[in-house]
Amino acid sequence: MLFQSKVGLVSILSTVAALSRTVEKKVQCQATLDIALSVASTLQSTYFDAGTGQYNGGSLWTDANTLEDLHNLMLATGTDQFSTVADTSFIGRFALSSNTDWQSVLAGSNDDAGWIVLALWKIADYKNSRGQDSSAYVDSASKIYNIIATQWDDTCGGGVWWSTAHTYKNAITNELFLRLSAEGFLRGSGQTYLDNALKTWSWLSGSGMRNSQNLWNDGLNFDDCQNNGQTTWTYNQGVIASGLGALYAATGNSSLLAQGELTLDATIAHLSTNNILRESCDDAVAGGPVCNQDQQIFKGIWTKHLQFYLDYANDPTRVAKYSSWLGSQTSAVYHYGTNANNIVGSVWYAPDQGGSIFTPKTDASGLAAHIAAAKYGPC
Repeated sequence: MLFQSKVGLVSILSTVAALSRTVEKKVQCQATLDIALSVASTLQSTYFDAGTGQYNGGSLWTDANTLEDLHNLMLATGTDQFSTVADTSFIGRFALSSNTDWQSVLAGSNDDAGWIVLALWKIADYKNSRGQDSSAYVDSASKIYNIIATQWDDTCGGGVWWSTAHTYKNAITNELFLRLSAEGFLRGSGQTYLDNALKTWSWLSGSGMRNSQNLWNDGLNFDDCQNNGQTTWTYNQGVIASGLGALYAATGNSSLLAQGELTLDATIAHLSTNNILRESCDDAVAGGPVCNQDQQIFKGIWTKHLQFYLDYANDPTRVAKYSSWLGSQTSAVYHYGTNANNIVGSVWYAPDQGGSIFTPKTDASGLAAHIAAAKYGPC
């Protein structure tokens, strides 16, 4: 057993709370935050429809990530210019209504559910920091978490299904469940959350989805439960790290950080060009591949979850290891990725030659890179 007594548990939780206060108070780079605020303002004025509470051209799960980014930004800056977005958003309206049927909202998508929980928690953190009532958001997060937890079964030895159709077990859904379970425990949700985190990491680590390059492929074959060899998307490599960071914070097991960095380092080695993240569907030149509506936000999710990983690790040596890399990402987003209208496109690794596309998802992706670099990059 990782915890031998209530005294030990209280001690660890006290330490985690202290570390959380430390990372929130870290001095951030104001110049990078100013760029992030400018991008966020353009994102909101260009794409957010206050009437529907959605981003034009967005989707449920990418909207959730964008909401998380805006509140992550306000927590970093201490500003409140996006303070009304949560309650007017599509997701926020559901959270605030006691009549919401989350099963219906989620429509069977267990990975979408995980992203929404992360957004609800970040909104709650912001509201708590401003002395506001966050209970509706916290309660909704708990309800959604419980829905996801029911989707675990013994097929392929364990794991949560990608959807309630039960046709696919993949990396991202279970990486998210790892992160939610470990962080939920840290937020005081009880031992069941920690137990779920431990069993999820045990299953993931034995699933075969991490390949010989230490990158996570997309998922498992339905017929034989073997690694399907599909694309090693950047976001899969980031979310596993933040999940392992959260589990480290919950247990004190530093080997989890080493496991996370195997994949972070593999991302840098294998999923970048010119020291800049590059999705397999990114091409600066017109006529090449173009990332689809989901893939456009992946790189920003990687940078965001590196930020969260470093929050949990709370180790200056690890920050120093990744600081210049985060600086390279924010610089590329600013110099190569951003157009004359202050909207960030899909391509970061080189100047746009007609191949970059500009959507609310690509814009939110760039925003996340700026926010992460403001906290842990050079200034």
